[in-house]
Amino acid sequence: MKTDLKTRNDVYLLVSSFYDKVRADLILGPFFNDVIKDWDAHIDRLTTFWEASLFLKTKYKGNPLETHIKVDADNNNSITEKHFGLWLNLWLQTIDEHFVGDYAENAKRRARKMGSFLYLKIFEARGL
Repeated sequence: MKTDLKTRNDVYLLVSSFYDKVRADLILGPFFNDVIKDWDAHIDRLTTFWEASLFLKTKYKGNPLETHIKVDADNNNSITEKHFGLWLNLWLQTIDEHFVGDYAENAKRRARKMGSFLYLKIFEARGL
């Protein structure tokens, strides 16, 4: 029986399951697999990010925007709305596989907003 996201362990399950899908994806995988060398550290960092975002209990230290702009630049400005759409679909699918409830729905909303924000800022950073 599915429950809502309630704990850091729940967020860890979500994040690690999601990145298992991302890493295996033929389109998204290369962006992540070429950049991330320490997956355990990455999963831990993103667990903290989502825990902070959802539960407002922890502090996240990092700059996701700067990181995504750099990845786009390092890949010849090739990140498109298709990549963000695939990313979002995998995120939503992973949530629906494991969780149900208000926090799960909030995780979906936040991902939609974050994806839109990051894509717009990446495009803006290209200076085209």
